[in-house]
This record gives sequence, structure tokens and C-alpha cells, in this order.
Amino acid sequence: MDLVDLITEKRFLGQEFLTWLWYKSEERGGAVAVPGRGDVSVTFEKHMLLEYGEGQEQEKVICRGLQTELKEARAGLSLAKKPEQARLKLEWHEQEFGVTLTAATFEFRNVRLPKIVDRADEGRGPEDLEARVLERLALFELLSDLVLDLFRLFIGIRISRDWPRELLQIRAWIQESSQRLAQP
Repeated sequence: MDLVDLITEKRFLGQEFLTWLWYKSEERGGAVAVPGRGDVSVTFEKHMLLEYGEGQEQEKVICRGLQTELKEARAGLSLAKKPEQARLKLEWHEQEFGVTLTAATFEFRNVRLPKIVDRADEGRGPEDLEARVLERLALFELLSDLVLDLFRLFIGIRISRDWPRELLQIRAWIQESSQRLAQP
């Protein structure tokens, strides 16, 4: 099996992860309890790409909206559309990251790292530049670790006996969101 076939076959895991993460982000007001790390605040921001169908029948819909709404995306979930890409804000220990995560390949796009304190008293020599680059690399690694920890949590639940119960809760959340949208 080549890489493209493998990505196509396993893309559902990334889509399920984004759906689960969206559900989890609303379950406790944005805080997702990650074992060994504590609470990670997850917010779905104003951009999401949904997919429906397969092959030549595949459709893609870009949804935009306020952070807490994404009404079109919520309606899409109730119509069996799956998140393929989502803009996320992750916060952990006063560090705030922004990233657009692609479900099929776990590609990070439009990464926004926390601001690095600019030390005015430091020189602008090569050592200072190297220190800033290393600090940014460390922040990117932390972002990567946060996403991987969230994914590990998801996979742990996904392969456990708790998955059917979790899936029922996710479906109820989608149904509830759909009903709220239908009300005037």
C-alpha cells in the first residue's frame, strides 16, 4: 500500500479526532483534561472545512463564523459532513497557540506561536538571533506535543470499551446543536 492509499484509508481518524475535540472543547467550557499535562484549553475559531461523500462525489464546504457559533459547520455535522480542517486556539500554562489542523495528514498550517519577550537590553548579535530561533523552535515543539497529547487521549478512548458511550454522547451533542440552530 502506498502512502496516498494509506492516508485515504485512515483519514477518518483525523476527522473523528476533530469532531471529538470539538465536542470535548464544549463539554467543560473549553478545558480538556489531558493526563500528565492537566487542562488544555481548546477553542474552535472562525474557520472550518467540512467534507461530504467520497471520490468524484466528494463535496467540500468552507464554514466561517464567530468562535462559539460556527453555525453552518454545526448544521453540517448533523448532515454527516466531516471536519477536514479546523482553526484551533490552544492554551496551556499561559501559553497561547493558534493552528489550522488538517485531519487527513495532521498538517499544521497558519501557526501562531506565543510572543517572545523582546529584550531591549540584549544585543542584536548572532547569539541573540540564535536564542530567539531556539526559543521559537521550543514553542513549536510544545504546540506539536499538545496536539499529540490530545490525539493520544482521543485514540485511548477510541480503542477502549468506553468508545460506544462516548460516541453516543457526541451524537447527542450534534443533535442538541442542530436543534438549537433550528429554533428561532
